Amino acid sequence: MARHIIDLSIALEVGVPSDPPGMEPKITYRSHAETVGDMARSFPGLTRADMPDGEGWAVETVEISTHNGTHMDAPWHFHSTTDHGARRAPSIDETPLEYCFKPGVKLDFRHLPDGHVAGPKDIEAELRRIGYELQPLDIVLVNTRAGEIFGHPDYIHAGCGMGREATLYLTERGVRVVGTDAWSWDAPFSHTARRWAEKRDPAIIWEGHKAGREIPYWQMEKLANLSSLPAFGYEIACFPVKIKGASAGWSRVVAILEA
Repeated sequence: MARHIIDLSIALEVGVPSDPPGMEPKITYRSHAETVGDMARSFPGLTRADMPDGEGWAVETVEISTHNGTHMDAPWHFHSTTDHGARRAPSIDETPLEYCFKPGVKLDFRHLPDGHVAGPKDIEAELRRIGYELQPLDIVLVNTRAGEIFGHPDYIHAGCGMGREATLYLTERGVRVVGTDAWSWDAPFSHTARRWAEKRDPAIIWEGHKAGREIPYWQMEKLANLSSLPAFGYEIACFPVKIKGASAGWSRVVAILEA
């Protein structure tokens, strides 16, 4: 059978509102014409005339956070411990690779308003609608309104978030990798900040992430093209870059469908 691959990753690029101001990636591009001198240092006597068409190499210098672009958060990002404090939370280089190539299931939450904190009832309703029963190690993807406006200044304020109870609903059923097309697994900070100002309840701060204190899980953010996926019937490949002791790693996430 032929395979069809759908790219679920955004590109790292400058000038696109993908993160809060001051947190965007920075990329310096150097062209083939600019780098002949770099090559010449390794080959004494080499001149531009010696190079085919007078060109060296194209090269880029990138200044980014491990949380720029499409990436996977490790439990270490959420808290220093997991399993209710019983052990140190794993960092991204300790991600079990068997978690990263598993069947995917999409929860379509585009109808939920920006800032809504999804709970178990939202998940159950969507699973009933699509006729699917979660299996251990399924990779659960949450399609929010944010995916429709990626690159717009309002992107970081868009989409619903997954609350503590929703996250535990998934992890208690054996899910270990999840993902969203929004900037965060939690509701956008701007919406949470308004609720915080009203109630001063610290339990609402980063509650979906902090559920990793209880059961460890890995979380992908800033996915793309989720609206093009069916609800289930495909595999997700999402291996993170291996960075020693880090809280996250960039991932080229793809869905693999059998045609």
